Amino acid sequence: MSTMYAALLRGINVSGHRRIPMAELRTLLGELGHEDIATYLQSGNAVFRSASGDEDALAAGLERAIEERFGFPVDCLVRTGAYLADVAAACPFPAAELEARQLHVTYFDEPVDAARFAALDAEAFRPEEFRLGDRALYLYAPEGLGRSKLAVALGRPVFTRGLIATSRNWNTVVKLVEMTRD
Repeated sequence: MSTMYAALLRGINVSGHRRIPMAELRTLLGELGHEDIATYLQSGNAVFRSASGDEDALAAGLERAIEERFGFPVDCLVRTGAYLADVAAACPFPAAELEARQLHVTYFDEPVDAARFAALDAEAFRPEEFRLGDRALYLYAPEGLGRSKLAVALGRPVFTRGLIATSRNWNTVVKLVEMTRD
């Protein structure tokens, strides 16, 4: 039996740096033996079907292949479609009432707990808010990510040290759920 996955690549195709054309990423995923491959936008979102049940091994294999093909390392998270759907369904903010630019999900490679963010004075950033989920952080930024002081604070090394983290806006969260539905 095979499973639909999403590969979330961190920090590619930003301002012309670390370029990975999506057509080449699709080819690479096919060469790794995956099927039903598609990409979404240019920012490192790919979906594929695999018989493997090991997200970490799939991510490690993709990271190795990318570095060999493109000559630079890229952190990758691989998640099942079911996981992505669960994260979307568990959103603690009223997603249907918000503009997509106001809501973001940061996916982590491992679980995070509130203790990691204990030094952050969340009240100082109101009306912006964040909440933790299953290997995910939900960010509500009413003025959008580009103006979010909370997003900058949450991205500081003191909070992200030792983690692989990559963020997606709500439109992308929803689209990846749709694309990975079995």
